[in-house]
Amino acid sequence: MEKYPFLSPEWIERVRDIRQAYSEQSDTPSVDVAIRMNQIVTDVPFGNSEVKIYIDSSEGFIDIELGELEDAEITIRIDYETAKSIFVDLDFQVAMTAFMAGKIRVTGDFTKLIALQSAFSPESLSPNEIVAKIKDLTS
Repeated sequence: MEKYPFLSPEWIERVRDIRQAYSEQSDTPSVDVAIRMNQIVTDVPFGNSEVKIYIDSSEGFIDIELGELEDAEITIRIDYETAKSIFVDLDFQVAMTAFMAGKIRVTGDFTKLIALQSAFSPESLSPNEIVAKIKDLTS
């Protein structure tokens, strides 16, 4: 499998393809937490060093796309390596450490973030084919 830098346009496209491929399967895990979140990822090793993405789970699945939502409930500013550790490696300890160190800045409805973290514990996602495929395509 070809690998792509985390959050690059090619990576986003492959993640979209994976989500689409699994969306029609009845055993695909659904997301019980509805959240509309913008993320500003800094220190990106490609492009202009900052990427804006959004995560929308209001339809029952995680939709990750480049850009911003106008009516986001929460906005997170996070550095690239921390974001990659959280979203690809599912290392939620990194998230807590980074938040306490001020490397993650949150504005908006913080309770949504807590609910999302609970819904995506490593135990609930592992083993998960979708997570494994995303990890495999990430450089």
